[in-house]
Amino acid sequence: MKIRDITTSRLRHSALEAGSGGVPLLLLHGFGGAKEDFADVVDGFADRGWHVVVPDHRGHGASDQPTEEVAYSLGEMAADAFALADALGWERFALLGHSMGGMVAQLMALDVPGRLASLVLMDTGHGPVEGLDPGIVELAVAVVRAEGVDRLAELSAELDTRRRPPAEERVRAERPGYVEFNDRKLKACSAAMYAAVALQLPAVPDRLEALAGLDLRTLVVVGEQDRGFLGASERLAATIPGATYEVIVDAAHSPQFENPDRWWRVVSRFLEAGLPSSATA
Repeated sequence: MKIRDITTSRLRHSALEAGSGGVPLLLLHGFGGAKEDFADVVDGFADRGWHVVVPDHRGHGASDQPTEEVAYSLGEMAADAFALADALGWERFALLGHSMGGMVAQLMALDVPGRLASLVLMDTGHGPVEGLDPGIVELAVAVVRAEGVDRLAELSAELDTRRRPPAEERVRAERPGYVEFNDRKLKACSAAMYAAVALQLPAVPDRLEALAGLDLRTLVVVGEQDRGFLGASERLAATIPGATYEVIVDAAHSPQFENPDRWWRVVSRFLEAGLPSSATA
């Protein structure tokens, strides 16, 4: 695994990459996340014959960070991902999107489904994100606009009294550096990106009706404790024709961390089942 800068027709991405020359696989992280959300599995995919690339979205991590809020939307990120595939020389590729990355992946699948070999929608929704408190969103955006993401991170640590799912609490307690890892990801975000996307997530158009016409191998996977996306995941799986649905036990919003063995078996099995026999020989 290496970190690579990939410049496209749109911007520069910082990305994790492994398995060059293998079968193309693109992984997209969520809002406030980073490419390192999949660092534990990149080499594993490469060992099984994939050319896996995990970029930081625009405004995240070490990728380019446009300064204007208008530069940030799910549609812009979908266009970025296609431009990245073009820069890599990928005509067709498997795609996994987590949370916000799953929303971006849905737009890609609806726009140019022929470029995708398989689709994995992980702990994501099909429309406005459920359960977001508009007052909290507005407050977070006001803080970010006035004082930046570092100040938001400080306030979040001081004021976060939510009841976390048991699986998340376990990982926070047992995985060394996990809390600090998440803090670093937030602080690496662009203030403009955070403000723009935070305001969009409760109000994006619902894609469920359009997804009913999707003709693409699809896996919908969700942690059993992910209260914010469990219902939406069930609806996605019921709506997308032929979709496979898997609930990861003892996991919440980030099952690749909370139940990594089960997540790996489910995702790798699905992706490999869609490969041509020549790729698995």
